[in-house]
Amino acid sequence: MKTIGFVDFYLSEWHANNYPAWIKQANEKLGLDYKVAYAWAEQDLSPVYGKTTEEWCSEYGVEQCATLKGLCEKSDVILVLAPSNPEKHLGYAEEVLKYGKNTYIDKTFAPDFKTAGKIFAIAKQYGTKFFSSSALRYGTELCEVKDAVKVATKGGGSNLPEYIVHQAEMVVKTLGLGAKSVCTERLGDNHYLCKIGYADGRSASMEYRADYPFAIDWESADGKKGNAEIVSDMFVYLIESILKFYESGELPFDSAQTLEVMKIREAAVKGLNQIGKTINL
Repeated sequence: MKTIGFVDFYLSEWHANNYPAWIKQANEKLGLDYKVAYAWAEQDLSPVYGKTTEEWCSEYGVEQCATLKGLCEKSDVILVLAPSNPEKHLGYAEEVLKYGKNTYIDKTFAPDFKTAGKIFAIAKQYGTKFFSSSALRYGTELCEVKDAVKVATKGGGSNLPEYIVHQAEMVVKTLGLGAKSVCTERLGDNHYLCKIGYADGRSASMEYRADYPFAIDWESADGKKGNAEIVSDMFVYLIESILKFYESGELPFDSAQTLEVMKIREAAVKGLNQIGKTINL
């Protein structure tokens, strides 16, 4: 058995509560043997479910670590959570990445592009392999998008700053690198359209409204058009990708795409206070 250490701002949140079962499911499919064996949280009490770290660990059969250092020393591989608190990721990375153990850092990877660059620099310093992704990258519907030149995504969630990363991940997955600017427009109450500009004729947009399902429309270079709502088991496929990475150390995609997602996301969020202004990346 290979052990996974969970690092979180507080345990008993949606990702930490669901990942153990999906990891078990992925093990069975892939013929692997990974287990969430250790956990550490900076904050003891979950503001979401009101459980303590000790209570969460007891429920999931996980050993509570008194320190982050202790978790890093014991674990074979590491999974940094805190999905709603990307501002915590740099501090965790400064400790975790020193150990050279394959690491996954949950979305949103970093609060801004500059911080994302710092995390990559730390990983390079210690030769540590890691990756990060929104689960939306793993929606199988995106596999149908070929040679896209125009992409329009939609999606919801409780707030744009936390959830727009999902749409940015879809855009980068389907269009690749090269975004040059973002302009955020207000369409209504808590309803926004973020237009992404490119220098080569490609274009993309991300429409956010809290109640929207995640979906994508696209047009290919040959004029072919398509659309799809993302309804596949994307988190299941994300967890499978994480375990494959733990096992092989091979990144599932170019890390430059993670930095691209962070640039787009940061500009979209800044645009909330600069409505209609084009923000260069």
